[in-house]
Amino acid sequence: MLVDSHCHLDLLDLSSFPGGLAGVLDAARAQDVTRFLCVSINLEHYPAMHALVEHCAEVSVSVGVHPNEQGGQEPTAAELVELAERPGVVAIGETGLDYFRSEGDLEWQRERFRTHIRAAREAGKPLIVHSRDAAEDTLAILREEGASEAGGVMHCFTGDREMASRAMDLNFHISFSGIVTFKSAQELMEVARSMPLERMLVETDCPYLAPVPHRGKPNQPAYVRYVAEHIAQLRGDSFEHIATETTQNFLTLFTPAAAA
Repeated sequence: MLVDSHCHLDLLDLSSFPGGLAGVLDAARAQDVTRFLCVSINLEHYPAMHALVEHCAEVSVSVGVHPNEQGGQEPTAAELVELAERPGVVAIGETGLDYFRSEGDLEWQRERFRTHIRAAREAGKPLIVHSRDAAEDTLAILREEGASEAGGVMHCFTGDREMASRAMDLNFHISFSGIVTFKSAQELMEVARSMPLERMLVETDCPYLAPVPHRGKPNQPAYVRYVAEHIAQLRGDSFEHIATETTQNFLTLFTPAAAA
């Protein structure tokens, strides 16, 4: 049994799957992927995203605004807490910092990140953190805002062993996407090889970042199996063990939030 701990089901081209969303989930189940976390990137599309999956018991959701989103509704902590009370919402995010895609004075991005952390602490739900070319500021803000109280996950992790260790010290899990299967990702493979298994998650981030052997094509939740299989190979472990442990890690992190 596997969990896709970070996917964007609402951004998939569902018309390309026989049966639409049901076809996507069926294809995933055929690869032993039985739970999914559909992640929010803005508040404008959040109601439609929630409505898309609310009748799927195996799909949980988050609420938040991606660090690169501009021009839409800027959330307050109170608004995020209120939205997080809806059924099926188990996390706040995705949030964080992205200095690769955004330019200029990014104080607005840092303040948005702080707002999400405060909301997570108040709501008692873990954070889903996106960090790209912003490791030091990401870790500093997590520490300054007491994010360890909420905990969460560094999603689609691309950092080094030091960043992973510092994030785990702040009560965060480390999640690997298809990037870990890319030949160029040797440093990331070393993180996957050496980190404690009890803090690991796997994800697709679909429809982006399809793993080898589907690199460059649209991603889907079924492909999280390739991520888990590759990590098992890196660690000299069995796929079954990686699947079992990462599933339990997901349940430990997000199930208490679902019951809150």
